[in-house]
Amino acid sequence: MSTQHRVAGDTATAESPAGGAPALRRTSEGRERARLLRRQRRSRWDLKVSPYLYVSPFFVIFALVGLYPLLYTGYLSLFDWNRAYYVRGEFVGLDNYRFVLTDPVFQKSLVNTFSIFLMSSVPQVVLAVAVAGLLDRRLRGLAFWRMSVLLPFVVAPAAAALIFGSLFADQYGVINGVLKELGLEPIRWHVDRWWSHFAIAGMVNWRWTGYNALIFLAAMQAVPRDLYEAAALDGAGRVRQFLAVTLPMIRPTLVLVIITSTIGGLQIFTEPRLFDDTPNREGGPDRQYMTSTLYIYVKGIEDQFYGRASAAAWVLFIVIISIAALNYLITRYATRRSTA
Repeated sequence: MSTQHRVAGDTATAESPAGGAPALRRTSEGRERARLLRRQRRSRWDLKVSPYLYVSPFFVIFALVGLYPLLYTGYLSLFDWNRAYYVRGEFVGLDNYRFVLTDPVFQKSLVNTFSIFLMSSVPQVVLAVAVAGLLDRRLRGLAFWRMSVLLPFVVAPAAAALIFGSLFADQYGVINGVLKELGLEPIRWHVDRWWSHFAIAGMVNWRWTGYNALIFLAAMQAVPRDLYEAAALDGAGRVRQFLAVTLPMIRPTLVLVIITSTIGGLQIFTEPRLFDDTPNREGGPDRQYMTSTLYIYVKGIEDQFYGRASAAAWVLFIVIISIAALNYLITRYATRRSTA
């Protein structure tokens, strides 16, 4: 009897590994399935989060050097914070804005800013489109000409100021020397208000036209050549092709350049400050070419009226946003009307 029990026990022991193999297999398959599910969840999480991680450095830098200064400037504009206070001054509400908006110097700086902006940005865009149209053709030494139009942009503003200072000097300038040789009256570039705006606008156009021309050139080269061939078969000349094919196809780039030129033109600072030959460099002896950014610099850095300078900065910010939005709406309306 004991022998039978022993044999039965040995038989059960021998069969147990074979019977437990499916259970072990099911356990390993379950672990593998759980591991695959975790990998799938992780991959889906990576696909959702990774784009935000890629662009997050821009938003971090923008928050530090863009958004925070903007909000802090708005905070400063509500307080009487000047050189007499090493800590925050008293709360004055909108008094700084009232002072800035009623200040004749700030009003004059706004007029100067718009005048220089119109003399520079409008011709700049027109010339950039024309130069890009010429560079889009098959010319000899095309690479040389394309690099040449970018040279003014890489020249330091201080060096450009020296070049234009010798051109527009009141007494011994090159242009006035030519006018004297022709028997004409020399121009007081640093005294006359509108002539000084013209000289500063010339400096801006010289520096930025080539840069914008390369942007337009990149857009023109993306236009399908089949459109030009079809227009040529219809009897359109080069001018007609440019007006009917090129301009409509580069309209998004044109809108971008107009908006960026507007923002940059209304923030002009370096050119009028370097053009000034007076010791204070505040936009001329009568501030005849003081711009709004130069006014902010004088109030904030030199006079140390931080609250008033911050208020002026916010006024300029609102003006720039309003004009940029107006430009966008006008170009959008023109686009819809042309495609209707």
